[in-house]
Amino acid sequence: MPKFNIIITLILFIIFLFLGKIAFDALADNINQNIPLKNENIILNTDNNDQIIENQIATNTGENLIINSNNIKKIYLATEDFDKDGLSDKEENEIYHTDPNIADTDNDGFIDGDEIKNNYSPLNLEKIKLDKNDYDKDGLSDKMEILFKTDLTNSDTDGDGYKDGEEIKKGFNPNNKEKIKLDKKIEINLDKQRLSYFLGGINMGTYPISSGIGNSTLKGKYKIINKYPKAWSSYGLWMPYWLGLGTGKFGIHELPIWPNGYREGENHLGKKVSHGCIRLGIGPAKLIYDWAEVGTPVIIN
Repeated sequence: MPKFNIIITLILFIIFLFLGKIAFDALADNINQNIPLKNENIILNTDNNDQIIENQIATNTGENLIINSNNIKKIYLATEDFDKDGLSDKEENEIYHTDPNIADTDNDGFIDGDEIKNNYSPLNLEKIKLDKNDYDKDGLSDKMEILFKTDLTNSDTDGDGYKDGEEIKKGFNPNNKEKIKLDKKIEINLDKQRLSYFLGGINMGTYPISSGIGNSTLKGKYKIINKYPKAWSSYGLWMPYWLGLGTGKFGIHELPIWPNGYREGENHLGKKVSHGCIRLGIGPAKLIYDWAEVGTPVIIN
């Protein structure tokens, strides 16, 4: 009887060890599947086209981790260029909206990368510059769409019911459904005799100016304090589209007009000829006047 009891005890011990190993392995597998990856070196599966597969979550710290997922979606490496056109597949899909599988999307005889490099539209068979092409007819050129990171194939990138061009014209962010204003700023370069205006940090345009003779236009940081369609100068002439700076004794305005109708300084743009104000040509002066608001920062350097 004692010998029989010993045998039974050994059998039960072996069974206990076997069941314990099964439980331990199951626990280890569960732990491995839920430990967050402690480094960013993830090995991803690829599909038959060797494209990287998105939406896969790393769950192991092993060096040779292979990640599987039932929810797969193709994305592209930033450096991959499937059609060898000089643009990465990521750029083609997310920025230029060209075909990543065809080197010459618009079939005009020039590969997409060369057209972008030379500022031509890769989506237009005609030889048109990016700043002249508006692929989605939203009032915003393809060049500006690229700078503002909007979708140049979708007239309403954020889906808020307003075209991208309308939002930029009114100073709103075209990438956000909320009515968020973008910062405005004017910069004046006295050495180059140029005025540039910026929306959300993007240069919207640059125009020649005439600033003050010598150092009569003072450098510094200002804000527009007032604006009038037509202001009168103590020198006896009219200053159309007036934007007052500093204490209001100088400002930005269109080429001045004498009471007899004579327009002063039409041939002086690009030269320092004024008494201190910043003169703009016919057209740009009204554009800046309509665009700028009281309080808009103006930097003169």
